[in-house]
Amino acid sequence: MKGGRPSADAPLVYRVEVGDLHAHLFRVTLTIARPAEVQTLRLPIWIPGSYLVREFSKNLQSLRAHQDATACTLRQCDKNTWEVDCSTERPLHVAYEVYALDNSVRAAWLDAQRGFFNGTSLLLQVQGQTQSEHRIALVADERLADWQVATALDPLKINRRGFGSYRAADYDELVDCPVEMGPFWSGAFVAAGIDHRFVVAGAAPSFDGQRLLDDSRRICEAAIRFWHGDATSASRSGGKPPHRDYLFMLNVVEDAYGGLEHRNSTALIAARKDLPRVPAEGANSMRQPEGYTTLLGLISHEYFHTWNIKRLRPVAFAQFDYGRENYTDLLWFFEGFTSYYDDLLLRRAGLIDDATYLRLLTKTVNQVLQTPGRQLQSVAQASFDAWVKYYRQDENTANATVSYYTKGACVALCLDLSLRASGATTLDDVMRALWTHCAGGPMTEKDLLDVLRALTGRAWQRELARWVHGTRELPLEPLLTAQGVAVLQEPAQTAQALGLRVTESGGSVQIKVVLRGGAAEQAGFAAGDEWLALEVGRGTRAQGWRLGRLDELPMYAAPGQVVTALVVRDRRLLRLRLKLPKGVTTWRLAVRDAAAVAAWLGDTR
Repeated sequence: MKGGRPSADAPLVYRVEVGDLHAHLFRVTLTIARPAEVQTLRLPIWIPGSYLVREFSKNLQSLRAHQDATACTLRQCDKNTWEVDCSTERPLHVAYEVYALDNSVRAAWLDAQRGFFNGTSLLLQVQGQTQSEHRIALVADERLADWQVATALDPLKINRRGFGSYRAADYDELVDCPVEMGPFWSGAFVAAGIDHRFVVAGAAPSFDGQRLLDDSRRICEAAIRFWHGDATSASRSGGKPPHRDYLFMLNVVEDAYGGLEHRNSTALIAARKDLPRVPAEGANSMRQPEGYTTLLGLISHEYFHTWNIKRLRPVAFAQFDYGRENYTDLLWFFEGFTSYYDDLLLRRAGLIDDATYLRLLTKTVNQVLQTPGRQLQSVAQASFDAWVKYYRQDENTANATVSYYTKGACVALCLDLSLRASGATTLDDVMRALWTHCAGGPMTEKDLLDVLRALTGRAWQRELARWVHGTRELPLEPLLTAQGVAVLQEPAQTAQALGLRVTESGGSVQIKVVLRGGAAEQAGFAAGDEWLALEVGRGTRAQGWRLGRLDELPMYAAPGQVVTALVVRDRRLLRLRLKLPKGVTTWRLAVRDAAAVAAWLGDTR
């Protein structure tokens, strides 16, 4: 079978074909069995989980409609909406093409090696029928002889390579199941009785697929235990997992990182060098690329979202509006708390040790402490402003806002350690109780406060007011110290000490960000400057030095010394008086009381 044709009486059917591989065009035909007299069609402007208006309709072209052999009149109403005049007595056929060359997890891609799409980029929404059953036929031809299909959609009639017809209960489910196509690597495992599949596109020959499957299985088992307890237990307080199966889709490229969660699948992108590798003969099989731990953290993060945002989600996301921004001030909980647990579950799965976990936590804490915007914007405000700030970062972002990922993770850390210090409960218990309290469905901040009161016997409004809705510093140091963690101060790297973020290439130091209140800002540096050299000393005794890397600076001048920085801005040479700071430190977390740290990090209750 080349490609299944869904039943003619299905209310809505999409037929997706590869149009022109080298022009990167998908060809889509939508059949509406019972159209309205004036049928409205829309393409989403954003994709859930990525809070930015992305204007997917910019890639839609050659839109036309007909009933039998008669062409129908089409009118474009706005940037992503069309109306079709038609008869209600005959099926309406709408055909169009979509340009697909966005190699991210958010949109669509097509070339001779791989195809991928999210439904929000490809599939028009039929107004008035979004709650009807939707079907999709994925069609192959002789050009795709070695291609396979991977998707979490429910199959109706497919061939052994996965091409054929699938169904979705409604439009939300249809566009929440991305599709991967190509000659990818595929493997499977079972975690807590649930079938999981992993597909990887673009891997190098050294890729150790079995290692990835084994480690991913341990992550999934840890997450399922977290939410639902031991699968072999007679009583599972959290009920059964919400998914019957799960699909990981990993696109491996030269250099990228990210993921996007879906109800029973996730799309991931990572650097090829970060995949696990088959060890050479005689080599240590446990040693893997440093970035592999980061990849496992991404897998853990997106899988945790199966519960925390795909089911347990903001009330504002109970029903998506794909035509405008959907606002919530709770991303600090859904993304931040997930960011707290992603690496923690790696520790509980036995994939990292306590010292490695604290090293990863150190990075998160320092990212918050080195963001001046944390003193200007609360993490709740940052959640609401994601549409215009977090996803549209520029040279001033760090000075004006704070990440709801990293500060949200620190809020979760403070809440967990506060609960543990009280002896009443833990954040683990709160998350599971919240899942039960909200029946695995939409929630509000009040639901979280209600669960906290029920488990501890006291109100937590004051803590959330300070940590979430305020801009005061979080009580990280006393809470970590009480939990057996040593909070050490170490000299900051040169860029951090100066209040800069730079890129260095070919002996050139390019200024990307100048942080508020730092020595570089006081000297007059600006984003976009190129730092060429510095002069040390005055008058005839002054010495000039070419600067190839920022870390060379301490070789020429000491902390507290005043130097002249030579920078280029708009092709003009500027001389900036810079006082090198001294005493600037960053945090390093280490184990002080091994038993206390293990009681926290190894908690599997």
